[in-house]
Amino acid sequence: MLSIVIPTKNEEDFLPVLLRSIRAQTIQPFEIIVADAQSTDRTREIARSFGATVVEGGPVAMARNRGAAHATSDLILFLDADVELLDPEFLEKSVGEMLEKKFDLATCDVIPLSTARIDHVLHKAYNVYVRTWGALLPHAPGFCLLVRRDLHEKLGGFDESVVFCEDHDYARRFQSVGRFGFLRSTQIPVSIRRLNRDGRLNIAMKYVLAEAHLAILGPVRHDYFHYTFGHKGEHTPSP
Repeated sequence: MLSIVIPTKNEEDFLPVLLRSIRAQTIQPFEIIVADAQSTDRTREIARSFGATVVEGGPVAMARNRGAAHATSDLILFLDADVELLDPEFLEKSVGEMLEKKFDLATCDVIPLSTARIDHVLHKAYNVYVRTWGALLPHAPGFCLLVRRDLHEKLGGFDESVVFCEDHDYARRFQSVGRFGFLRSTQIPVSIRRLNRDGRLNIAMKYVLAEAHLAILGPVRHDYFHYTFGHKGEHTPSP
């Protein structure tokens, strides 16, 4: 069985796109849990209209933990509200490959919901970089993490004191409890809204500096990188 956990804050534009793409999957999750951080728009109403369970969220690490605490399935898939499962077999392929390869935590390549060449170049560079490190220094984007629930609980979930790159910190700590790997049968399409809002160069530099921080100083527990959770804006059309 599979539970999907989605952290949200003011996601009325993007959430229905994701939920419709989940509804179109060849296999259906046992439950969808939306951990909402006091949205002031129609996020909760939309989630419930799709049959999702809504629980109280908070900052992204806290929201994922609170959502996972309500999960009852053996596997949890963490997704962000601005991804879209364009492949109707995404869930079937992901779960099948994870079980076949005996991964305990898995993620996949990232592709942008964009037609701009620069966005595809940037995401390709990210994919190559993180796959090069592999399990030696795991990188796993929080907007697509498939994990065994029992090991998520054994790990203690996401470290809620980490305010930026908490997903990579999670993947690195996970090495102490289970096996991490990259799926090859699927890709996760993700919105470029943050790139549009903050600028591509700015985002690239921010993550380069964060990577150096993780390597030299450890997890990021300060707000120097000015990470914000929650967005507004129109859905980016699929390519």
